[in-house]
Amino acid sequence: MKLLPVAALLLLLLTTLEARPKPAGLALRCRTGPLDIVFVIDSSRSVRPFEFETMRRFMIDIIGNLDVGPNATRVGVIQYSSQVQNVFSLKTFFTRADMERAINSIIPLAQGTMTGLAIQYVMNVAFTAQEGARPPHKKIPRIAIIVTDGRPQDRVTEVATQARNAGIEIYAVGIQRADMNSLRAMASPPLEEHVFLVESFELIQQFGKQFQDKLCGVDMCVEQEHGCQHSCVSTPGSFYCECNPGYRLNVDGKTCSRCWGVGGAGHVDLVMVIDGSKSVRPQNFELVKQFVNRIVDLLDVSPHGTRVGLVQYSSRVRTEFPLNKYHSADEIKKAVMDVEYMEKGTMTGLALKHMVEHSFSELEGARPLSHNIPRIGLVFTDGRSQDDISEWARRAKESGIVMFAVGVGKAVEEELRAIASEPVEQHFSYSADFTTMTHLVENFSLNICPEEGKGHTEIRSPCECEALVQFQTNTVAILQSLTEKIAQMTARLEELEKQIANKK
Repeated sequence: MKLLPVAALLLLLLTTLEARPKPAGLALRCRTGPLDIVFVIDSSRSVRPFEFETMRRFMIDIIGNLDVGPNATRVGVIQYSSQVQNVFSLKTFFTRADMERAINSIIPLAQGTMTGLAIQYVMNVAFTAQEGARPPHKKIPRIAIIVTDGRPQDRVTEVATQARNAGIEIYAVGIQRADMNSLRAMASPPLEEHVFLVESFELIQQFGKQFQDKLCGVDMCVEQEHGCQHSCVSTPGSFYCECNPGYRLNVDGKTCSRCWGVGGAGHVDLVMVIDGSKSVRPQNFELVKQFVNRIVDLLDVSPHGTRVGLVQYSSRVRTEFPLNKYHSADEIKKAVMDVEYMEKGTMTGLALKHMVEHSFSELEGARPLSHNIPRIGLVFTDGRSQDDISEWARRAKESGIVMFAVGVGKAVEEELRAIASEPVEQHFSYSADFTTMTHLVENFSLNICPEEGKGHTEIRSPCECEALVQFQTNTVAILQSLTEKIAQMTARLEELEKQIANKK
């Protein structure tokens, strides 16, 4: 499911009936397609009566902007506190009047704030066919809008991740006392399009007026002179240019240059080496797998295109799948999600040795060096290696592998630098406190691609260099999103550990 149109839609939903009049013709552009929407409303004891009334009005106003019906948009509402209550499901009502009456009849639960429990209900019950959700093959977007005023009393990160992986797009709307870290842990990426914080209940109905054009999902490619040579892609409030296959976008962001030769966008042999040691923890390991799959989404995977391999290490090393195992992105992503967490130690040097000796061998699918296909190794670690890494880090680079090192938490910067290719600043990322990640790449040199081999089995595309640059740039964005999630989870775990220590 593509997030962009739905992100624009949420902004439309958040526009209330009080919004300024729209110019002629705008209403047509603002019409929504079929959706399955479930409101998840916080009715804990911290929500005062007049504030809950504002939530009612908020839902009613949003529904007023929807084209509801059995074959159009379906709406469900649940409320939660220490328990979850189904107000009405997606199959219950198909008119705005019926929905409004049901919303006005809600009696707040006035107990705790079990937001994680509510998300679990949304995933396991609210979006099932029995409750009126359309089957996945119909590709009707499933949207959960969570409105809360406080900090969850249970854990939300893991269950929210499961819900998003199940195809539910989550928007988190926080009001007044809401915890921003919790909102970010719940919401779908990109977070800037799915997390909203409103300063007070009084402002929630006016929320979104300043984003009126974005709320309506106006086609910015139509509204502005975009200047794109090939094609324009509209985003909420902006746009960007794209080039046709076989071309690359120039630095001006508008014009395109042809990629002469074979391959068009360029291809690589990529092996990702992920840390499965005990210190990573199971929840974070799931985030690492998501990180791997988001990289795969960016690649043109095929037998003659980009090939991907995956290695996991702890006290030992295991090839999860070699470069020649899978031939499509979907196959790889499924295999990644099936990877089992190893635990135990952190033998990074042993993992590097395995990568050099086995992962990039022709037996495991690496193409001969004479084909001039760039070889990329990406090592992800969260701690100090228990063995020496220097020899095999050196051998990896001497063998022509472009090495990236990604460290979080207690990873040692000196080790990351030893792993990373030159220029080091462009090939490693490290953050000691999980809150920020330095860019993998900022200024690219002109010589980041391996030198031409002497063989002529395959013609090299001049755009392969740009393909490496694009790979690096996209990886930066993924890492930033990943580290934000890890930071939230780590902070929560540290808080719980302190509470346990204080009780002893």
